[in-house]
Amino acid sequence: MNPLLRHLLEEIYTDRLRIRVPQKGDGDTVYASIQRSKEELKKWLPFAMKEQTAAEVEQNLREAYAKFLLRQDIRLLLFEKSSGAFVGSSGLHQLDWDVPKCEIGYWIDSHKSGYGFVTEAVEAITAYAFTHIQAKRVCIRCDSANQNSRAVAVRAGFQLEGILKNDEWSVDKTMLTDTAIYAKTVE
Repeated sequence: MNPLLRHLLEEIYTDRLRIRVPQKGDGDTVYASIQRSKEELKKWLPFAMKEQTAAEVEQNLREAYAKFLLRQDIRLLLFEKSSGAFVGSSGLHQLDWDVPKCEIGYWIDSHKSGYGFVTEAVEAITAYAFTHIQAKRVCIRCDSANQNSRAVAVRAGFQLEGILKNDEWSVDKTMLTDTAIYAKTVE
């Protein structure tokens, strides 16, 4: 089936989270979170290294929604159900509809870190991938030195498949880093 014809939910829920695709007007909220969390995020994520305006973040989120509609990428925003507070961002990336397979990425607002929100989101998004995309493989790739990201993968039941040595440049382009590959598969 052509991916454009697949019905994909735009919103899913967990016990504590509302997880949904970006909507018009989310830019200010996400921008504020990036600014609050910049010191932590820029260690691992290229987007946090560059200065962005709230308008640029809004534009990026609208482009992410367009990619969702085209089934090229599925960016998801995480909100606490109880308060509506923004928690972070996740999603299914590197979609390969032929296999099918994808990669989960995630980041969290530093004020929401340590409460298990990312693990809860990853578990729900993985189930979404297996159910709605009918993925046969879902993986998590992260810098092997990023212990928090690696811990999320383990808590969410992903298996370490290996470490790719000298796989990518660090975010600040000063050294080569190793990439940890975790995955869940279905037979």
